[in-house]
Amino acid sequence: MGRTNRKRRSTLANRAIAASAALALGGGGLLAANIYASAGEGKNSTQNAQTTAAGVATIKCPDVGQQLTDVPRGARAGVDKELAKLDQQVTEAYKRLADTRQAQAGDSSYVNNAILSPLKSKRTATIDRINNSIKRKGGKAPQGADQLAGCEGVPADQPAAGEGQGGNGQDQGQDNGQDQGQDNGQDQGQDQGNGQDQGQDNGQDQGQDQGNGGQDGNGPAAADFQDITQVQPTGGAKGVGPNGLPANGDSGSTGTFTTNCGTNENENRNSDNVIVAPGVSNGAQHQHDYVGNQDNDAFASDQDLAAADTSCQNQGDKSSYFWPVLRVQDGQDDIDANAPGGGQDGNVGTILQASEAQLKFVGNQKSDVVAMPTALRIITGDAKSFVNGLANANTNWSCTGFEDRQLTDKYPICPEGSSVVRTTNFQSCWDGQNIDSANHRTHVSFVQADGTCGNGFQAIPQLQVRLVYDVDAPQIQNGQVQNAFAVDSFPDQLHKPITDHNDFINFFDENTMNQVVDCINSGQDCQ
Repeated sequence: MGRTNRKRRSTLANRAIAASAALALGGGGLLAANIYASAGEGKNSTQNAQTTAAGVATIKCPDVGQQLTDVPRGARAGVDKELAKLDQQVTEAYKRLADTRQAQAGDSSYVNNAILSPLKSKRTATIDRINNSIKRKGGKAPQGADQLAGCEGVPADQPAAGEGQGGNGQDQGQDNGQDQGQDNGQDQGQDQGNGQDQGQDNGQDQGQDQGNGGQDGNGPAAADFQDITQVQPTGGAKGVGPNGLPANGDSGSTGTFTTNCGTNENENRNSDNVIVAPGVSNGAQHQHDYVGNQDNDAFASDQDLAAADTSCQNQGDKSSYFWPVLRVQDGQDDIDANAPGGGQDGNVGTILQASEAQLKFVGNQKSDVVAMPTALRIITGDAKSFVNGLANANTNWSCTGFEDRQLTDKYPICPEGSSVVRTTNFQSCWDGQNIDSANHRTHVSFVQADGTCGNGFQAIPQLQVRLVYDVDAPQIQNGQVQNAFAVDSFPDQLHKPITDHNDFINFFDENTMNQVVDCINSGQDCQ
């Protein structure tokens, strides 16, 4: 059987020590300094630091990993290690920023001289090694690589989200960026003073001073929630029509294939991400729920995954489906309260198990679909959208009974008797050659506005994931949120709903994948 969270209780911390600072996608960081602030540092010292010219609350660095579109296979292992070093360097600078409040208040040049300049020097050397590794294997290093080394200090009152950095925003990706962009900036302005106190005075001070809220002082805030009954109907989740097909039509390949893989009753969780941070323990810095393949961790090879057990009823489906856990911030310690990916990374409270986890594959409006290759990897959404901008964001939040109303940048407050719903619709166009790409995005894309695949890509079955959670509705009182729930996130992402994301690795056996394709292309509904 695959390893579960309970069985791995003693290994969560041990396996993650070496690379606990590693962030997926490499080198980006908007670092909210309060996360590592000393519990003895009170409100006054934080406010004084913020009012000086050097009062920097965060550090924002370019996301190097997203710029890497031409990394030869022979260079990827080395590049992944260097990307992890970039993440470690940013985290170390982040901690220094939090630990030197008094020095910053007395010296307006302290942040630049003592934190940002040394960080740039370290990043420059690491980026040079990345470029050299790429060039030695015949690849092309990104243009303006030297500019990726510099980071900037960000005041507490400056909007945190960056501009979009390209990606595969054909159709759904771009739409989400347009829908969410303005709201995100507004959210951050409203977040000031929304800290809450659940027995952690330091968390309250930090939330009120720096607008991060949340039980652990790093979100969510009251402005991250919205009453679903006050939302106007939007027609359903982005990228899916009322019949479960792509939103732009119901002709072409109209069948469906549903695979039942449970709701992670095995509690199979870890804070790795074998797609974006292979070989790096705690590469995600947040916990994932896994259904399907039971052996997915940072060190799993394709051979390991192909030979693993599966939670899917159809034993021909050993695919790995994984997403960030949802927690309720109830003041209770879960199994990972003192472990990397859990409490050590600002993810606190009780992990919720979904009451439903629906995994369905659908077709393409204009054409038949082709089989997905074994070990195809797809990431949809962006775990760092609070830093990277919204070009790759892909979120749909709603409530049962209200799924014609969708939120992209808020968590829903559901009425009594209604449950929270997370819906994710994956990219459904493939380049026909690669099972992955250097930035884990450019080998797949969303359909174009007319429903076709652009750039010579081929239509593949579109994975649609619908997760339902029975959770009490949060209460907003005096600008503070009580009984909040949120997805796990990187500490610097403040548990924003726009950071929700979903991951898939295809390990259907050949016969079962052929059944999926035949079902969809012939207009049948199969499982």
